[in-house]
Amino acid sequence: MQRLSISWTAFLLLCLTLCSLLTPAVSVKHENFKTCSQSGFCKRNRAYADTAAAQASTWTSPYALQSNSIKFSQGLLTGVVTKQVGDETIRLPLTVSFYENGVARVTIDEEQRQKKDIELRHGSKARKERYNEAEKWAIVGGTTLSSGAATKNGEKKGETRVVYGPAGAFEAVIKHEPFGVEFLREGVVEVVFNGKGMMNVEHWRAKVDKPVVEKKEGETEEEQKARESAVVEGEDEGTWWEESFGGNTDSKPRGPESIALDISFPGYSHVYGLAEHAGPLSLRETRGDSNSEDKTKYSEPYRMYNSDVFEYEMDSPMTLYGSIPFLQAKKRDSTVGVFWLNAAETWVDITKTKSFVKQAVDKVLQNPVSLGVTGSMTTDTHWISESGLLDVFVMLGPTPQDVISTYSELTGYTQLPQMFSIAYHQCRWNYVTDEDVRDVDRKFDKFKIPYDVIWLDIEYTEGKKYFTWDPMTFPDPLGMQEQLDEHERKLVAIIDPHIKNEGNYPIVEELKSKDLAVHNKDDNIYEGWCWPGSSYWIDCFNPKARDWWVGLFKYDRFKGSAKNTWLWNDMNEPSVFNGPETTMPKDNLYAGGWEHRDVHNLNGLTLINATYDALLSRDKEEASAGGVRPFVLTRSFFAGSQRMGAMWTGDNQASWPHLEASVPMILSMGISGFPFAGADVGGFFGNPSKELLTRWYQAGAFYPFFRGHAHIDTRRREPYLAGEPYTGIITQALRLRYSLLPSWYTAFHEAHTTGAPIVRPNYYVHPSDDKGFGMDDQFYVGSTGLLVKPVVKEGQEGQDIYLADKEKYFDYFDFWTYEGPGTVSVAAPLETIPVLMQGGNVFARRERPRRSSGLMRWDPYTLVVVIGNSGDAEGTLYVDDGEGFDYQQGAYIHRKFSFKSSTGTLMSEDLAPEGSATSKKAKDYLRSMEKVRVEKIVIVNAPEAWKGKTEVEVGTEYLASKSGLTRKVGMEWHGREEGKAAWAVVRDPAVAIGKGWKIDFA
Repeated sequence: MQRLSISWTAFLLLCLTLCSLLTPAVSVKHENFKTCSQSGFCKRNRAYADTAAAQASTWTSPYALQSNSIKFSQGLLTGVVTKQVGDETIRLPLTVSFYENGVARVTIDEEQRQKKDIELRHGSKARKERYNEAEKWAIVGGTTLSSGAATKNGEKKGETRVVYGPAGAFEAVIKHEPFGVEFLREGVVEVVFNGKGMMNVEHWRAKVDKPVVEKKEGETEEEQKARESAVVEGEDEGTWWEESFGGNTDSKPRGPESIALDISFPGYSHVYGLAEHAGPLSLRETRGDSNSEDKTKYSEPYRMYNSDVFEYEMDSPMTLYGSIPFLQAKKRDSTVGVFWLNAAETWVDITKTKSFVKQAVDKVLQNPVSLGVTGSMTTDTHWISESGLLDVFVMLGPTPQDVISTYSELTGYTQLPQMFSIAYHQCRWNYVTDEDVRDVDRKFDKFKIPYDVIWLDIEYTEGKKYFTWDPMTFPDPLGMQEQLDEHERKLVAIIDPHIKNEGNYPIVEELKSKDLAVHNKDDNIYEGWCWPGSSYWIDCFNPKARDWWVGLFKYDRFKGSAKNTWLWNDMNEPSVFNGPETTMPKDNLYAGGWEHRDVHNLNGLTLINATYDALLSRDKEEASAGGVRPFVLTRSFFAGSQRMGAMWTGDNQASWPHLEASVPMILSMGISGFPFAGADVGGFFGNPSKELLTRWYQAGAFYPFFRGHAHIDTRRREPYLAGEPYTGIITQALRLRYSLLPSWYTAFHEAHTTGAPIVRPNYYVHPSDDKGFGMDDQFYVGSTGLLVKPVVKEGQEGQDIYLADKEKYFDYFDFWTYEGPGTVSVAAPLETIPVLMQGGNVFARRERPRRSSGLMRWDPYTLVVVIGNSGDAEGTLYVDDGEGFDYQQGAYIHRKFSFKSSTGTLMSEDLAPEGSATSKKAKDYLRSMEKVRVEKIVIVNAPEAWKGKTEVEVGTEYLASKSGLTRKVGMEWHGREEGKAAWAVVRDPAVAIGKGWKIDFA
């Protein structure tokens, strides 16, 4: 029988806990979270690595691939790796898969656990196998085996070589004894597995009780333990069988089962990824001395164990809310990547070593006096997971685009969101009544500030019971949403995975009666504590629970919700206030018998997956029309979460360092395959100064996900409350975001189809420029050529921007001209955002101020043509209805704009595949867009030869097909001033955005 009441003692403890959470803390409480030395499996594997390193000259890894077990067919190699432990031989089945897209995958399991030939302790009902279902959640494509992969004779005895990839450019050299793998591209070793001999698979073994050592008279406990250790030789079993932390003891029914592997990148000095952490984009080394003055190295590994971390600290490898175990290594003109598919707690050590090699013989022969040496850097990584399979994907590039695109093919491309979701979102914990929401909505209009979405945190519910509304404060939720809908605005409401345990609450009664909640180690429903107090957690690994969850979002179940209601899944790490490390015990059980330890980092993904499906199916009328794309925001995530929604960086602070850290954090998410990312504008905890709030809005205008948010204890800070000049400056930043929505949407479409980041770091755009590989405070927006470096320091009124190429760059606002390569200084008083336009690009914007993005649907476009050193420029524009899935049937416009100096023409060409617009939906959409036109063309760095020219000749596809007519349109030319470029404007060429046309400037 489940407990339905709590003692007064527990109640008081809960109140104290919640009070402490409601009051902003000074900083994160480190004592609530483990270090590596407090995590038994991490400590053991780090010690194992230390032993291997200390004995490097004599160390031999105990793992060997049995040559007679190897089989290869149709891109799949199988075999058995053995581990010798004394007289015992542990068999570890090996699979190496070679896929058509050039990815190689190495998977190692444990035969005894596969066969379920183990005994669980404590009468546990957990699964006996290693967790093998992460692929089910994370992988959606790119796993077609390569029929072209082939073995070839090894150059040395005891190795198997497989040639694969495009034109056979890749090669895997699988070494038998000791077991290891080298991955080569065009004959050069790029990635090495187990080269340092740190591979470790903790095999199953029965617990053998130690002899009881009686305490002698006068002996201390330490002396007794020392005598106990002397009696039993071998490994330290202190954390094999149980482990305590934060008042909870993990029963570990399967005993020790961690996996570890060293992965090296010869010649690579920069590595990126391992999202999410609050640190630099280029990851730091992690074997530093915590007492050293050298703070460029961490003393702890990067940790991936999704956790609710209040006011996380800066420049730290400490775990945060989500985990993407994908890492890229970068050197000049080469990028490679590895994806560690494991959902358990994972730690990653990073070290770098310098080596010196002789120069190439041909260079030496050219200059015999130069017999010098060239420095080289190798980055070594050591991956450690608590349980599950050793399952690693290898991507050999060679470009960043190749690596990220291939990873995205595997785990899924980011969703193409509704247009409203990439506009501005207004949020706080909490808008306290439905009249409060209406008032905020009206005041945005009064001050002519655009916004698209207003958000509700947990206080809108009745007693923190999800799928309810507080009848006293939100008596008319539908009327509230009808007001929002008048200007095509939306509402986002929070619904978390914890369900309040309270009588007469139908949701929790169903959860219990249908057995849809997470269980504890004794296989009873698990009770923990979160915002509602006593709570249960939905088990989204259970198909029946997911189906039930989908039904809860139907309009007749979630009464008060409407078609413009969307969702926010918070606290889904899961956050459990009284649990170890503020989450669930690792020996909790999910559907199918998997332990929480196995699936912890997947938990947030399963919830937003279910919520996405719920929103997709909640309205039958919408579904029959093709459906409306759901919007879901998640705090916790794993590889693949990008398919369902957006993320934000969690509970940050209203401080300059947190503003500064937001840029590399968002860049890291983008190159990790989850580009729909943002940070709470203004900072969640605390009250920002007006300068900080203004600068944060300017930075946020260039976050892919743009939301202002604040803690319940902070002062109200809607933009109209800032007062002048701050309100005006913030409004300018918001209007800039709205004017550029066409370019943002085009960047989202590119991410949706290729995996490309939406905001792009220097190394991605300039892969040959090693000076910029560590740069993470400036970025490019999609393929627009817009280069942004937000001001993130107090009192700063100028910004140094690094230009990696020899191209011309122009200030976005006044066309002041800069040229690289090198660093240029840009004035940045408070009212200015440092934004430069790279020559050679064309991008689109809409310049008519509106209240929301939905009201811009039929507005005309402005094209900005930025002519660079070559005299040419090009860019793209993608447009669809911004709501549904009709684009999948060809209902979209995709154009390429190109300016050629040789002909003096600007052309619009169709990028849609031939025949893609044949469906009725496509024809109807294109017909609806026929009158949407280009109202202005701005040419930056206009040629001097145009001086005095007052008109241009316009010809359109439509007119040419009818009568071949052309027409003259007026043009204004403006000469150079001081350091500013010449520019020209063509007003109202009246060409359709969805048609082909040509404008002749010659």
